Amino acid sequence: MPKLDGLGAAEELRRVLPQTAVMMLTTFSEDEYIASALGSGAAGFVLKSGDPRELIAGVQAVAGGGAYLSPSVARRVISHLGTGQLGKRATARARIEGLTVREREVLALVGEGLSNAEIARRLHVVEGTVKAYVSQILARLDFRNRVQAAILAYEAGLVPQT
Repeated sequence: MPKLDGLGAAEELRRVLPQTAVMMLTTFSEDEYIASALGSGAAGFVLKSGDPRELIAGVQAVAGGGAYLSPSVARRVISHLGTGQLGKRATARARIEGLTVREREVLALVGEGLSNAEIARRLHVVEGTVKAYVSQILARLDFRNRVQAAILAYEAGLVPQT
């Protein structure tokens, strides 16, 4: 890309079209690059070296309002989240303290990687209600996307660990 790299293009897309979901497809798998992409609002991160089915799954997840990480990237993100988890847990729990019980339920399901439609089925509500909850959660937590919310849900211990 002659004028912008992938990170710059993602940031520009998020700036110009904030409602547009961004998914990174890249050869770069360094921790710093992954963190920069997710921190700048990317809802998905897929490695070109991965199984082509990951790209399809990622596009479908992100297009449906979800988030997607290549399995190898997800393992790395989770292992890094586990380092120092106890201190982060207290901070994360303090952040979600102001959410209602229902907002925490929705946040936990976002953390599990469920789409709005899947959350709606699980909670027996319409998808529009879930969209409203997700938007409200993102606004209250000052997040740009579901990936950031999912990370917080994990850090706060809302996501069951297997």
